[in-house]
Amino acid sequence: MTRECPACGAANGPTDGFCGNCGSYLGWSDTPAAPAADPSPPADPSPPADPSPPAVPRPPDPSPPAEPPSTEPPRAEPRRAAAPPPPSPPLPDSPQPVRPAKAVAPRPVVRPVPVDDDTAGTPCPSCGTPNPPDRRFCRRCATPLAPGTAPPPLPWWRTIRRRRRTRAGSGRATRFLVVLAVVLALCAGGLLLLPAGRNLVEDTRDKLGKSKQVTPVRVEASAEVPGRPAGNATDGLSNRYWGAPGPGASITCTFAEPFRLVAVIVTNGASTSPEDYAGEGRALRIDLEVTDSNGRKSVKKLTLIDKPGPQTFDTGISDVTTVRLTLEAPAGLDGDRHLALAELEFFRRS
Repeated sequence: MTRECPACGAANGPTDGFCGNCGSYLGWSDTPAAPAADPSPPADPSPPADPSPPAVPRPPDPSPPAEPPSTEPPRAEPRRAAAPPPPSPPLPDSPQPVRPAKAVAPRPVVRPVPVDDDTAGTPCPSCGTPNPPDRRFCRRCATPLAPGTAPPPLPWWRTIRRRRRTRAGSGRATRFLVVLAVVLALCAGGLLLLPAGRNLVEDTRDKLGKSKQVTPVRVEASAEVPGRPAGNATDGLSNRYWGAPGPGASITCTFAEPFRLVAVIVTNGASTSPEDYAGEGRALRIDLEVTDSNGRKSVKKLTLIDKPGPQTFDTGISDVTTVRLTLEAPAGLDGDRHLALAELEFFRRS
């Protein structure tokens, strides 16, 4: 006798609990059907009529002799309540009301299926039950008998290498095009904005780096007042000055080697003392002309504040070899006074 699988219809042994083809449980297929409710009405509970024949009347017995009449008055007897008439039994042919039956599905009962231990075959990896060779699932616990073998896990270093290879390969062409476009844009911008870009880089280096003072090797003046030579402007002393007879006079400083001129500090007037400062004339504007090693000239106009003390001006000029300063816009030049320039300091990037 075989058991048919309710899911796939495959034939199984009488002692198999699970289908060998799909692993479905076979216990549900043996559930007995629920008994159908009887639709006929219940029988009449009244007992059947006795079919015995009617009794034959007996002759009356002889009456006893009559008693003499009593002289006592008659006594009243208590009245008895009339008994209710017995209910008439229902006729056997009349229909009686019956409540309809409610169909209740029987609850499935799981019955243990005996296992035939004589069956030879592959043991189940879960419960150890032997199974025939043609089964794909265990007949007791439905465990797959031939599961797919999973590949062994890769070492951790091979996993990392594969991830890096995958990331590098994804979107490689797109990244290459983006990088190429950026490089071309930078090249075009460098060709179009080379001077401005170079100056921006150099200015940034000037602000971030340190500077040190550089002293010219030769100082010459176009005109000077007796006793006030041009060398006084670069001797490092602020109480000695170069005296110029009037506006338009210039002083030229020559340096030993080209350098980047970061800043120039100008101490205007005769001295840093307020009394000495007001005693001589001073220039309120200086035209700075710088010549580099290639002979190119750069001109900047330095506007000075009419007060004693050093004043700093950022220049940012590369390859400087010669600096000429021309005094303009005189102030306080009255009578026999002359223009005074106390000190000039030049700084290079270290």
